[in-house]
Amino acid sequence: MTTSAPERRQERAAKLQVKIGGMQCSFCVSSINKSFLQMDGVSDVNVSLSHEEALVQYDPEKVSPQQLKDTLVAMGYNWRDPDKVRSFEEEEAELHTARNQFFVAGVATLIALGFMTTMWLGFRQPWFRWPMLALALGVMFWPAWHIKKMAWASLSRRILNQHVLLEFAAFAGLAGGFIGYFRSEFPIPDFFGIAVFVTTYHLLSGYVSLLVRTRSSQAIKKLMALRPATARVIRDGQEQEVDINEIQVGDLVRVRPGEAIAVDGIVHEGASGVDQSLVTGESMPEEKGKGDEVIGGSVNQLGTLVVEVTHVGADSFLQKIAQHIQEARALKPGIVVLVDRVLKYFVPGVVIAAAIAFVIWTLGAWLVTGEATVSRAAFASLAALVMGYPCALGMAMPLAMIRGGGIAAQRGILMRSGEAFQAFKDVRTVVLDKTGTITRGKPSVSEMVALKEGEEDELLHLAASAESTSEHPLGRAILEYALDAGIDLGEVGDFQAHVGKGVVATVQDRRVLVGTTRFLQEQGVDTTPLTSRQSALEEGGQTVVLVAADGKALGFIAIGDTLKEDAREAVARMKAEGLEPVMITGDNWRTARAVAAQVGIDHVLAEVLPNEKADEVRKLQQRGERVAMVGDGINDAPALMQADVGIAVGAGTDIAIESADIVLVGDRLGDVVEAYHIGRSSYIKTVQNVSLAFAFNGIGVPAAATGFVHPVWAMIAMAASVTVVLANSFGDRVISLPRFRESGEVAPRPQDAGSSI
Repeated sequence: MTTSAPERRQERAAKLQVKIGGMQCSFCVSSINKSFLQMDGVSDVNVSLSHEEALVQYDPEKVSPQQLKDTLVAMGYNWRDPDKVRSFEEEEAELHTARNQFFVAGVATLIALGFMTTMWLGFRQPWFRWPMLALALGVMFWPAWHIKKMAWASLSRRILNQHVLLEFAAFAGLAGGFIGYFRSEFPIPDFFGIAVFVTTYHLLSGYVSLLVRTRSSQAIKKLMALRPATARVIRDGQEQEVDINEIQVGDLVRVRPGEAIAVDGIVHEGASGVDQSLVTGESMPEEKGKGDEVIGGSVNQLGTLVVEVTHVGADSFLQKIAQHIQEARALKPGIVVLVDRVLKYFVPGVVIAAAIAFVIWTLGAWLVTGEATVSRAAFASLAALVMGYPCALGMAMPLAMIRGGGIAAQRGILMRSGEAFQAFKDVRTVVLDKTGTITRGKPSVSEMVALKEGEEDELLHLAASAESTSEHPLGRAILEYALDAGIDLGEVGDFQAHVGKGVVATVQDRRVLVGTTRFLQEQGVDTTPLTSRQSALEEGGQTVVLVAADGKALGFIAIGDTLKEDAREAVARMKAEGLEPVMITGDNWRTARAVAAQVGIDHVLAEVLPNEKADEVRKLQQRGERVAMVGDGINDAPALMQADVGIAVGAGTDIAIESADIVLVGDRLGDVVEAYHIGRSSYIKTVQNVSLAFAFNGIGVPAAATGFVHPVWAMIAMAASVTVVLANSFGDRVISLPRFRESGEVAPRPQDAGSSI
């Protein structure tokens, strides 16, 4: 059987995933994409600006990983192994370098501003040109030397980006200053001053970007920290403590009560309840006995287990989740922010305008007057390049984000990335994890049924007393409910816990049984009178705990995961905003449909494995939908990373929080709608800022091309545009805190409404 050429290429394809340092905006994403795709053998590139990662698919017969890394370095970026999280010291060292570069340039800018202000006030001295030249050369070729390397690497690959535009403006200022030594119409200090100012602004932009990204995710490191460093392995009949990396498939590992399970495996001996909420997100513990599977990272509760190891290393659950998080980062749909869409056309537009200006004042002037005015042509071209540096445009989105982030923070919402502001407005589907997001994620009593009317308090008194010394989560739920209800507990004796079944205890001389139907039947109790009502509750996703005393059934207590107080109202508000809520869960269809019906969700995805949640989000995205994902567990992290906007509930795990674009500090599902309003309002403010900034640059560049615009006016226009953008971003907040609704303003918080399953 032969294979086709595409199939052979697919067989040869390899993937390289790297962390990238030095990215600032989507221009960087575009530059890296183009530089890789220009290489023979590279078939696909996915670059994530938010997480500074790239996933490159290539043919190892044509290009090597080292060549790919060399290309990245040649472009002026840094690369790191994605599996190795940088230490705090390394991050701070990189930030310290960027801070120092900006500090040096900032001091030079203040000195240059002093010289120029002195000249504007009429105290112009011929020798001013020399310190201004030193300042321009010093700033451009000392703290900003790395930018020139990046600009040259891009230009040599025919890529126009923000680094190239900066160097066009800076060298235009430098060239204008040098020409001024020979032509009086070129003001030397003013041109040199432009070179200093635009370079310093670019360094400031890079430093601020790095400052934000230095607080980047250490999710993989935290994820692996969930797994114990050692485990008790039984070898040759002896129990010994072994490093987790030395454990092999087939080893027997002993796990005592209260310990984290270190490995994926099958229960070889023993029985216990296992809390898997950290890794699966489901709140109800699972009873595990011989032959049942357990997941590394979950917590053993009561009995001692001996687990036979089935998966180690890259095949283990936590390692697979880590890999899914990494791949989701790289495969996440990228967004091209509004400012970068404008700059995509603005950058070549500035270069073209400068070229046209030169042609008009040389060839054009010669055709009209018979004489080419070369000096005017040079002045016009240089002024257009200087005027074209988009200072206010570059600040338009960051200022809108700072404004929106401040409003959000006051309401307990942390907006952590550009997606939170740029992409949220286009979201039409909100995927909600069930446990911990729609529900509280904690077992609690939802209903009590006593065979004899009026004996509910006695039923609760006996059950809570018997469970008062139990460590089981269901027993604790019964106990907490009784204490909250003011029920007094009786004296307990002869307590026995039957793992996976229930408890037996003597309460005030009565033999009390609390546990499963099968357990009570094994103890000779007739449970038939409870069957019909019990079945109805179990169909609704409840766990039913039966109670008997002195051999007779008294009733049962239903325990479930209750809805959050504002869950119904939050879902209704999403629908009112045109957002379609979708519930996703690893739980069974019966429970999932019951919960969805309670809150009014029509679209349900149930029995979804942890590694499949990101796939489900990706399927929605492949239909052309912008998707927000709301979750709180480790199993939600890949989906949070994959979604256009990931939203983590603040009470969730560190891994989920670190994988998200937005973090809800509180526990209110309604804050999702608040965050949507804030993100939309911030985008509106960005559009306003870009329009105002572009008005200055859009008018300034053609005006400069006429050759009649003095460089001083370029600086004044830059200062004015920045002032206007600042005033538009924060002026209204000085007067009062805005509350947007339909126009993007934040609506007042609704009153919480209680509900439960």
